[in-house]
Amino acid sequence: MNSVFMRKIDVTATYAPLAAERTVVTVTISCPPANAAAVYFKGDDGSDVPWIAGEWHTLVGVNLADIQVKGTVGDTVTLVGGTW
Repeated sequence: MNSVFMRKIDVTATYAPLAAERTVVTVTISCPPANAAAVYFKGDDGSDVPWIAGEWHTLVGVNLADIQVKGTVGDTVTLVGGTW
């Protein structure tokens, strides 16, 4: 069964996963244009990977619990996708 997945994640100053438990979806992750600063995604090698305000990418079949973000408190990340 397919389901729609939509969330707004509030960014914190320390790394936190996009989902608390295993959540495998195909999803467009975006940093809204109204964000004050870059949002940092934790790279596979532990490095900070900055996404600027307005940047977005579609990821296929990813576990959101494995993706961690941090940034300026008050900024957000949006997730739109599903289990198809």
